[in-house]
Amino acid sequence: MIKVDFVEFPTSDGLTLPGLLYRPKKSKKVIISLHGNGGSSVFYGETKKRKLAEVFAKKGISLFVFNNRGAHIIKELNIKKKDGEIERRRYGMAYEKIKDCVEDIEGTIMFLEKQGFRKFYLMGLSTGANKICVYNYYKPNNRISKYILLAGGDDTGIYYHMIGKTLFNKLLTRAKEKIKNNQGEEIITDPKLISSEIFSYSGFYDIGNPDGDYNCFPFYEVIHKEKLSTKPLFRYFKLINKPSLIIYGEKDEYVWGDVSRIINILKSYQPDLIYKIIKGADHSFTDHKEELARTVLNWIY
Repeated sequence: MIKVDFVEFPTSDGLTLPGLLYRPKKSKKVIISLHGNGGSSVFYGETKKRKLAEVFAKKGISLFVFNNRGAHIIKELNIKKKDGEIERRRYGMAYEKIKDCVEDIEGTIMFLEKQGFRKFYLMGLSTGANKICVYNYYKPNNRISKYILLAGGDDTGIYYHMIGKTLFNKLLTRAKEKIKNNQGEEIITDPKLISSEIFSYSGFYDIGNPDGDYNCFPFYEVIHKEKLSTKPLFRYFKLINKPSLIIYGEKDEYVWGDVSRIINILKSYQPDLIYKIIKGADHSFTDHKEELARTVLNWIY
C-alpha cells in the first residue's frame, strides 16, 4: 500500500514549493520527478502519476513529484530572506531561468533526506531532462545515484523554426537589451514577435539563447545543419557522469519526426548510456505510464 502525502519544502534559496510524496512502507529509495515546461503542474492528472508510483512501489521505491518554480505560466511565490523578511516575487514559465533548477533539486534532496531516504534517482520529462543536464553540469558531485531523461527537447530550435530566423534574432536582441536596462521582467506583447506563448523578455532569452544553459539538446542544428550556437553542441549532455537511461516515445511530436535519428544523435555523444523507445507513445507518454514505469524499474534493477 502506498501512502500519499501533500508536502511543502524549502529550496536552498528560500522558496517554498509544494509536492506529493508516494511512499510504500519502509521505503528508503526515491525517484525525484522533474516536470516539463509550458505551464505544467503536478497537481493536474494526478491519477496518471499514481500509476507510475504504483509500479515503483512494487520494488519499494517511492516517487516524489513537485511543482518547481517554473510551474504554471505566471505564479507569485514567497521568498524567505536570511533576515526573516518575506518577499513576493513572480515565477512560473514566463520568468523561469533553467539554472535555478539547481536550487530546487538541492532543496528536494535535503527535504527527502530528512524524511529518511538514503538513495536518490532523478527523473526528468521534457524540460525536466534538460534540467538534469544543467544540474549535473553545475553540481557534478551530487547525491543522485542514477539519471532518467525522458523526451529531452530542443525548445531553442523549436522557437527558431516556429517564428523564423529574422524574428527569432530580433527577439533575442530586444530581450538582451531589455535585460541590460533592467526591464527583463516585462512581458512580450508584440504579436509579430511571439503570439503562441506568454514570456517575459528574460524568460524567453533564457530559453531561446543558443549559447545558454537551456540549449542542452540542439537537434535542430544537427538535423538542419543550421549554425545557431557558438559553443560546442550537447556540451552539458556530454558531461553526464552517472548511469543514465534515455527514453523517448515513438510518436514524440517535438523531435522533428524521427525518433530513431534523435537517439542516434545522442548516442554519437554518449554511446555508453542506455537508450529506449516506447512504441506508440507521444512526448508525454500519454496512456503509456505503466510501460514507462516498468522500463525505468527494469533498468534500475
